[in-house]
Amino acid sequence: MGQQILEAFQYVLGFGPTVMLPIVVFILALCFRVKPGKALRSAVIIGMGFVGIFLIFNLLIESVGPAAQAMVGRTGIDLPVVDTGWPALAAIAFASPIAPFVIPMVVLLNIVMIMLRWTKTVDIDLWNYWHFCLAGALVYGVTGNFLFGLLGAAIATVTTLKLADWSSPYIQKRFNLPGISLPTLSAAVFFPVGIIGNKMIDSIPGIRNLKADPESIQKRFGVFGEPMMIGLVLGIIIGILAGFNLDEILKLGMNLGAVMLIMPRMVRILMEGLIPLSDAVRTLLKKKFPDRADITIGLDISVAIGNPAIISTALLMTPITILLAVILPGNKIMPLGDLPTLTVPLAMIVLACGGNIIRSLIIGIPVIIADLYIASYLSPLVTQVAKSIDFQFPEGASSLVNSFLDGGNPFRYWLVMLSQGNIFAIGMIPVIGLFIWWAYKITKKDFNENGELKASDTKVS
Repeated sequence: MGQQILEAFQYVLGFGPTVMLPIVVFILALCFRVKPGKALRSAVIIGMGFVGIFLIFNLLIESVGPAAQAMVGRTGIDLPVVDTGWPALAAIAFASPIAPFVIPMVVLLNIVMIMLRWTKTVDIDLWNYWHFCLAGALVYGVTGNFLFGLLGAAIATVTTLKLADWSSPYIQKRFNLPGISLPTLSAAVFFPVGIIGNKMIDSIPGIRNLKADPESIQKRFGVFGEPMMIGLVLGIIIGILAGFNLDEILKLGMNLGAVMLIMPRMVRILMEGLIPLSDAVRTLLKKKFPDRADITIGLDISVAIGNPAIISTALLMTPITILLAVILPGNKIMPLGDLPTLTVPLAMIVLACGGNIIRSLIIGIPVIIADLYIASYLSPLVTQVAKSIDFQFPEGASSLVNSFLDGGNPFRYWLVMLSQGNIFAIGMIPVIGLFIWWAYKITKKDFNENGELKASDTKVS
């Protein structure tokens, strides 16, 4: 029975987000009493919006990927752990024996939390449930206890939804995504890190006065400060560092400039389709629950990564990440597969810093260092889980595989250590609690007496 459920879920998930999400949106819209024709149109537009987003995102990956490989090749360093990138971990997570039980559990948890007013986020991004499945699979893999695995996935779900609630006002205002929250675990957990880091930088003379958000750059440099020109310049710099020929350098610059220009337009198409559903959800909830007009639609982090500040920070972090991997003692993984997706963990840091690229880079460096070390440490466990489901290893892969971003995620690492009864992990519970309390206290000052972001907190998109 369990195997049949697993196969059914894998079949549905095999449609991919561009097909599966419109189906979910269409069904959800009908449930919220949207007329069938309007629901169908919205669902199709959302699907096509995601097609556009993923096309541009793939252009980013395909452009940066070869440049990253070339930069890695120029280091001459051969580290033992292969960075397979996040797609391999997603496949492992969905193929794990715990996945068929985690997915309905996440749906049920989300419904219960909304009914009990514990969350404002309706997480319709079923594809990204793999993040919760992976947390459960790693805990199950290290403990051999199925219930512990489910508990780990449940903790990851509740934490991510709460972080999505917390960050959603900033996302809506600063990224111009009204009614949206972003419950992607690999991004959400870095929001409080960005808040604390940003606050600490406020106490550093000189650096605290540096403004490097897209708006300030454009005012200072005119046409050369426009997002597409920033992408062009950064692409040329990365191409030079990669040792590319002139034509390859110019092509990379044009591709990255195109990403900066087109991605926000794809997001606007997506939002056009999402507005009818968002309005219907609010209208119905306002009738049933007059005080629940705060419900948000949970989407993939990809809808935010078109922000110029996020892409600029990620591109600047690319050579820095390679350098860190080479010089850090004890690091065993060379970032490669995940290197083009640095936008994901950095997105919430950029959000917390109000789009300030310099601050985001400063905070991002220790985050990347932690990811590298954790990915190195967890590689035997990830490899063990992969082998348990007969995962097809990449050609030429060594005996150890991992993803340096998702496989090095500090929150999943803490869950794994906690499930083993690690004294350090247990002792971190009050520390993490105080850290979150401090970050929350900082953000409370950003809101007025009506619970709305103050006028000074304008968007950075």
